[in-house]
Amino acid sequence: MSPRQDRRLVRTGDSWLTLPNPYDVPVEICAGPGVPIEPAAIDELLTVLQTAQTLEALAAATPGLDAEPHVDRVVCTPDFHKGAGIPIGTVLRTTGALVPQAVGNDINCGMRVEATSLTVDQVRPHLDSLEQRLRHLFFEGGRRIGLTPAHREGLLRYGLPGLLAEGVPAGVSADERLHSAGYPAESAADFGDWIESGGGTSYDSIIGSVGGGNHFAELQYVSAILDGRAAYEWGLSPGRVVLMVHSGSLSLGHQANATGQALARAAWPRSVPMPANRILPMLLGPQSDRYLTTFNNAANFAVGNRFFLASMLRTGLAAVAGELDAQLIYDAPHNLMWPGADGTVVHRKGATPAGGETPDLLGEPVIVPGSMGAPSYLLRGLGNTRSLQSACHGAGRSIPRGAASRGSDAELDAFLREFRVVTPLNHRDPAVTGRRDILEAWRRDLKQEAPWAYKEVGPVVDTLRTAGVAEPVVELQPLLTVKG
Repeated sequence: MSPRQDRRLVRTGDSWLTLPNPYDVPVEICAGPGVPIEPAAIDELLTVLQTAQTLEALAAATPGLDAEPHVDRVVCTPDFHKGAGIPIGTVLRTTGALVPQAVGNDINCGMRVEATSLTVDQVRPHLDSLEQRLRHLFFEGGRRIGLTPAHREGLLRYGLPGLLAEGVPAGVSADERLHSAGYPAESAADFGDWIESGGGTSYDSIIGSVGGGNHFAELQYVSAILDGRAAYEWGLSPGRVVLMVHSGSLSLGHQANATGQALARAAWPRSVPMPANRILPMLLGPQSDRYLTTFNNAANFAVGNRFFLASMLRTGLAAVAGELDAQLIYDAPHNLMWPGADGTVVHRKGATPAGGETPDLLGEPVIVPGSMGAPSYLLRGLGNTRSLQSACHGAGRSIPRGAASRGSDAELDAFLREFRVVTPLNHRDPAVTGRRDILEAWRRDLKQEAPWAYKEVGPVVDTLRTAGVAEPVVELQPLLTVKG
């Protein structure tokens, strides 16, 4: 049975709805009848649209602008759900202004997928030892990623090219198949403390961290081929083991977003009241340039962080299953903005680019994970302009974290019997099993990301297909997930 549609939405086709609003901003939501949309997300989106009035007020208080800043369009992806001020799955296009909060704290949160030379039959017998090895690598001091100040500054200013130019630690190889290998920045002065931490080569607790929430590092295998031509081009065959990493810019993204909001407040005209929705846009100019430098630093860090997380997964696999080769399929950003030469800025929050076919690709790879333990999908983008060439970055939450944490203990136990989750706490350790308080806190956190907290991924992927946004290429089944 299809979920009931919110009365404020108007269905215009099998895969599309519109949201009439008092600000006359064109808003479309890509969601088929089987994809639920929570009313709270619509409430939040209507609040976001007040930014159209804010930009009108800023324009009136700022004479001499070349073009009037405004909100052009909003598109929401099938995983659309309530966020913290701006819904996840929102794509916002502006002219003459940018909106730091429309990207948020976790700048360049994204996913990296690599295909390995191993098959599921080669790996499955080693899952017990792999679980132990990965817990050590990710949480028990095993990662030891030693970086010099030159490594750190190179990464923050130029992304992977800057890191690799300085020589990276042994065992890490260069890759080129990314949405962007880096986002050049004139300086990295705002992150001087992190660059100089430890003086010479040093090891910190930030780089190589998965992060919290819905971030993960997962081991999967190809369970079904849905587009043979694209699968072959991407090096995917039935049973092939795949690594998927979902992480972002961690504390550096928080710092960059705080810088953006501070700059917006400092430039705010005294004649314009602070907006009721607390969303502070920034007109394009010197303040936005300063913010974009810090923004690009954080975005570059996120690309490097996923690079190292994938390396850690490969290291763990090699230790238990033997040497392996790995090919990068794609590294795709979620929380990012794309300023255009024409003064437009595309903001994606919890949404991923889905560009069409190029001479080098049969469509930009789109990575759509399901909930923990559920299948994930790789799709090829079709460059749909109606969706602002954007797709969802997952199935999307159906239950808020607070409500999910009160879910069924029996369901969680059944899930844990069927699926491996590697966390900092080993819940099977005899030293832990007697500590009820510790185990209850661990279970509460795990429930927030449990399968019942998310939409079913099948209808979400089907919506992308029927809407002409992206075509499924392979289905991936999970073997093991690392959660921070």
